[in-house]
Amino acid sequence: MIIGMEKNELDTPALWVDLDVMDRNIARMASCFKEAGVAWRPHIKGIKIPAIVHKLLDAGAIGVTCAKLGEAEVMAASGVRDILIANQIVGRTKIARLVNLCRDADVIVSVDCIENAREISDAASALNSRVRAVIEVNIGMNRCGVEPGQPVVDLALEVAKLTSVDLVGVTAWEGGRVVHIKDPDEKKKACEKVVGTLVGSANMCRMKGLQMPIVSCGGTGTYTFTSHVSGVTEIQAGGGVLSAVAYKDWGVDLEYALFVLASVVSRPSATRAIVDAGQKTMNGGLAMPVVRHLQGVRLAALHSEHGILELENPEVNIRINDKLDFIVGYGDYTINLHDQVYAVRKGSVEAVWDNWARGKQV
Repeated sequence: MIIGMEKNELDTPALWVDLDVMDRNIARMASCFKEAGVAWRPHIKGIKIPAIVHKLLDAGAIGVTCAKLGEAEVMAASGVRDILIANQIVGRTKIARLVNLCRDADVIVSVDCIENAREISDAASALNSRVRAVIEVNIGMNRCGVEPGQPVVDLALEVAKLTSVDLVGVTAWEGGRVVHIKDPDEKKKACEKVVGTLVGSANMCRMKGLQMPIVSCGGTGTYTFTSHVSGVTEIQAGGGVLSAVAYKDWGVDLEYALFVLASVVSRPSATRAIVDAGQKTMNGGLAMPVVRHLQGVRLAALHSEHGILELENPEVNIRINDKLDFIVGYGDYTINLHDQVYAVRKGSVEAVWDNWARGKQV
């Protein structure tokens, strides 16, 4: 019986969430958005678990943001109604899934070209359905999205003519430009500048008679600044409720709530120990996981199935079968590696959550 088991009794490797810490992070983020007067639409690509998502909705979130159509389908199946897919849905098969999903949820899709928007409208018309859409704007990420200003207006005017697509606003992600800025004042100025181009694009559309009620942006790395930019209506920050080493590196002051429990399987030398959690358990691509509560012990490398620890002090007492917690480097890259997440409160397992949205690559 896993429920009621002590966390350190779990078989390893195991991904677990500290519920008390997560609850505090949720309350803190919700309070920030309430104070700023913006809606909260948390991105769930690094959360995935419907049980956590419903905690966010209970805390005041208006809906969710998803990276993939498959994630949106999982969220809708779990009872989430208001869903933004922050990427383009392209191709006949995916568009058919999208317009059918709109029968069960109120879905918003991102578009950045009229051909895609027209294909979505035609598919929705065939089912007597409607799809909401936002225009994705490139405000410096140089990934998807049309350029700010007149290109947004030009596309918006064309999308607004479609029979079964309702244009409701604009969306963007500013993080690629500003998330690594260390100085808080400089980061605030940079957020105001780049997000200002998103807000300005929406205002230009309004001058042409388009309503554009939604201006959606803001990741965890910038949410304290972006939420206070005038004209922003909703913030997508989500991963901060679990936090990670990467967020701390970006200056985010939220508590760590997501951990990997691993077992020491070898102590081959005085300065090296090996754990049973490697790259297939806790990805180090954006930031390396950090050993919790042990000074002078560093995760030096991740192999497929092994984590290599370096010990500054050979006298540190790490033995075979010891269990160690690792603060995840980046939740988005970690939670997708696990079928289950253990919900822990005060050291005991309170729930076991199946990761239904894991591996939704389509």
